[in-house]
Amino acid sequence: MASNVNPTVRRRRLGQELRRLRELKGMTAEEVAERLLVSQSKISRLENGRRSISQRDVRDLCGVYEVEDHRIVDSLMQMAKDSRQQGWWHSFGDIPYSVYIGLETDAASLRVYDPQVVPGLLQTRQYAEALIAGALPETAPADIEKRVQVRMRRQERISAAENPLRLWTVLDEAALRRVVGNRALMREQLEHLVEQSQLPHVTVQVIPFEMGSHPGLNGQYAILEFPDAADSSVVYIEGVTSDLYLEKANDVQKYSVMYEHLRAQALNVEQSRQFIADIAKEYAEYTH
Repeated sequence: MASNVNPTVRRRRLGQELRRLRELKGMTAEEVAERLLVSQSKISRLENGRRSISQRDVRDLCGVYEVEDHRIVDSLMQMAKDSRQQGWWHSFGDIPYSVYIGLETDAASLRVYDPQVVPGLLQTRQYAEALIAGALPETAPADIEKRVQVRMRRQERISAAENPLRLWTVLDEAALRRVVGNRALMREQLEHLVEQSQLPHVTVQVIPFEMGSHPGLNGQYAILEFPDAADSSVVYIEGVTSDLYLEKANDVQKYSVMYEHLRAQALNVEQSRQFIADIAKEYAEYTH
């Protein structure tokens, strides 16, 4: 059973439960921090699932919240123990976006908008190598290879025989026109994109340049949804030095509505597939 435990999701779920207990007690995070002689930021990080939580933390918090049901305490303690196990991605060492990988690994569906590049789950190995090397010019070759391996491993969610990730991606035409690596590599990448778009659980749409201004001009983001109703949806926005995770219902709703506008303004699935295939042919002509 341990191998099937997703520590990121366990930590997040535990944090939600601890927040619920605090709110039932009518206490603020600041009040709890004062009682335990810790910083308010620690309580906040425990509740949002961004910090590893120990069984001692759970015991102390349950004491503050006066939780008398031993079954609840035992359940929370077990979740804390599970949350400290390592996911598959930890075997690759320090991965900057490990929290995101943990969420993606457990997600049922993923909606992605990317204005600049092909999303990681749909990249070829060669495209990923060239993209990472270009985006992180001071990164050692060994670290680039590690990142590529992680990206390829993440793609197993798409190829899984059972319960594959439901992926919906909207791309700006710029992501197809930007020559990452070389034109031959781009042709292979776009042909791969067309191939992947034919999977029943993968949807790819393109917003052409001629569409002009649209709701995605503010930048890339992803919306993750989970099979368990207890796990709220998450909006993920990647940053250079830190990433942003939005979980408030109002924030998720705003990004979801924006995504619906993007889907409506994009070419439909068949038009998008043909559009990508046509650009792939242009790359092929350059390489002959």
